[in-house]
Amino acid sequence: MQHWEIVGIFLLIAFVYASVGFGGGSSYLAILTLYGFQFQEMKFTALLCNIIVVMGSTIIFIRNLQMDWKKILPLVAASVPMAFIGALLKLNEDTFFIALGCSLIIAAALLWLKNRRLTNNEAIDHSPNKLRDGLIGGGIGFLSGMVGIGGGIFLAPILNLMKWDTPKKIAATASFFILVNSLSGIVGQISTLTDYVNFTRVGILCAAVFIGGQLGSRIGVVKFNQLVVRRVTAVVVFVAGVEVLIKHSHLF
Repeated sequence: MQHWEIVGIFLLIAFVYASVGFGGGSSYLAILTLYGFQFQEMKFTALLCNIIVVMGSTIIFIRNLQMDWKKILPLVAASVPMAFIGALLKLNEDTFFIALGCSLIIAAALLWLKNRRLTNNEAIDHSPNKLRDGLIGGGIGFLSGMVGIGGGIFLAPILNLMKWDTPKKIAATASFFILVNSLSGIVGQISTLTDYVNFTRVGILCAAVFIGGQLGSRIGVVKFNQLVVRRVTAVVVFVAGVEVLIKHSHLF
């Protein structure tokens, strides 16, 4: 495997994202894009790494009783089939990279912004709108399956703005959302995988994120300034998104 430094980068990404309940799909894609990986392998790798990272976080959230299943189900009931449909789409390379580039830029903006988070003492939405939540989940799920991310990076800020629940329960929801969407996306991708996928390389990267994810979900990034970490990550994701659009949009 060339570029062994990617293994360390993936481990670090998994560690940081797992500490807040995310999988890191957008950042995995950003790194793989910068290194010029084949686009089908990128999607498959990012979703598989997502599953490995958020599995641990989801189990911890469930054990700590942070899952409000009545509120989560409308989101995932719509997102799972839409993620599968998105993954089934046989996009040509340029179309995929344009969608990916736009997604990375949006994700970078969400990572950069310091959103005001709802405190546990503030009023929350105890009467969620199932139709609204289904539309949000379905839309993000479709995008997730299409480009190979879990969707948590989009879902969590929206739920925070809506005062959907407490920060811990929103993080738990995002973690589970990423898990089921990534599983659905993987199933949808199976029929489109090609011989270009280097499964040995994928396996090495999965091992790296497993270690990072396990550490992150248990230890957290208490010794780091999370805003600084988020913004450094945002810069990397943004640069990758712009580079993708420059190479594949034919507008520059």
